[in-house]
Amino acid sequence: MRAVDPPRGVEPLLIASARRFAAPVRGAALVVISSFALLSVPSSALPLGLGLLGLMLAGAVVDWWSGLTGRAPALALCLAVARVVAVCATQRWTGGPESPWALNTLTTTAITLQWEWPPRVTVPVTAALLAVDLVATGADGAEVLVPRLLFECLLARLGFVLLRRSGRRTDALRERRSELARAEALSLARHRQEREYLALLHDTAAATFLMVAVQGESADPRRVAAYARRDLTVLTGTAGGATAQDSLVDLAASLRAVAAASPVRVEVRERDGEGVGAPVDGQPGTPVDGQPDAPADESGAEARAGCLPASVALAFVRAVREALVNVERHAGVDTATLTVTLGRDRATVEVSDRGAGFRPDEVPLSRRGIRASVVERLDSVGGAVTVSSRPGEGTRVRMEWPGDE
Repeated sequence: MRAVDPPRGVEPLLIASARRFAAPVRGAALVVISSFALLSVPSSALPLGLGLLGLMLAGAVVDWWSGLTGRAPALALCLAVARVVAVCATQRWTGGPESPWALNTLTTTAITLQWEWPPRVTVPVTAALLAVDLVATGADGAEVLVPRLLFECLLARLGFVLLRRSGRRTDALRERRSELARAEALSLARHRQEREYLALLHDTAAATFLMVAVQGESADPRRVAAYARRDLTVLTGTAGGATAQDSLVDLAASLRAVAAASPVRVEVRERDGEGVGAPVDGQPGTPVDGQPDAPADESGAEARAGCLPASVALAFVRAVREALVNVERHAGVDTATLTVTLGRDRATVEVSDRGAGFRPDEVPLSRRGIRASVVERLDSVGGAVTVSSRPGEGTRVRMEWPGDE
């Protein structure tokens, strides 16, 4: 048998729950009512009363089976009608006119039907049951029975309608909240893309224009042309990008490739997670333009130091590359030191030089520089950056990623 998917949303769940439990509640209530009513049945009509109780028990079994399985609701309806008809038609022998047994059976059945069936079913069924009771009693007490039954049925129907509307409003609010969450996520994604684009512009075209403006006619045309070609390659996306899946990448191998392609001479120092100057154990990845796109073997890779998620490694690669470009363009030296400290699930990378240095707290907010190209890139993957520099004492850029803590 094919499994039935559960209803989604508050309103469908409320409707399904009402239809599921109304019949079992009716069956149990009628058995209890009949058990107490049997105590007041005359001894001469006791066999008839026991027969009616047996009918109530059989109907309760069908009610429970139909309600809990969702099968044969029409059979449960027919048995509900049959029980009311049987009790009302025999009430002159079991309790006399206006028998509490017949009255309670009729009202309980009419109320529970309001939660199971639509008005096009409940209205004619309730009217027919009322007519059977009035015929059996000779219309005695009709002035009390009719208003009471009408009021109880309307109250049950009103409660069901209000519950459905409440569920519908809850579903609408949940849908609205989901739409807002999706819109917020889309806005954040667009904002990250804009920040990355601005950072790329700063790293490429804006930096090249600034160099030309500062150096003027003394700028080497071949050098400017080389920068322009590199800028065009990066901005058009032919230099490669982030990996499609956030697989594990050997960060040390990728940073070595960045250092090898740097315009300045870079001394690379690799340390383990304890700070000891030991080489990082791992197979080098295959970087493309300094960007890691060859994932490490993930069978046990997480237990190997030096392997980071590709998005984190890519942020380190781009940040280190920009830090080395800043050394060439602003430090006034042609050497730098790259220190890579890797643990099982954390990484610390430092780019330092002994150049001109500057005062970080005096950099105006209008200049994005390291803030956009380095700080924000590490921040986007949960990392942090510390820039230490003083005029004449060089600069140290410390990048840390604490892992998925």
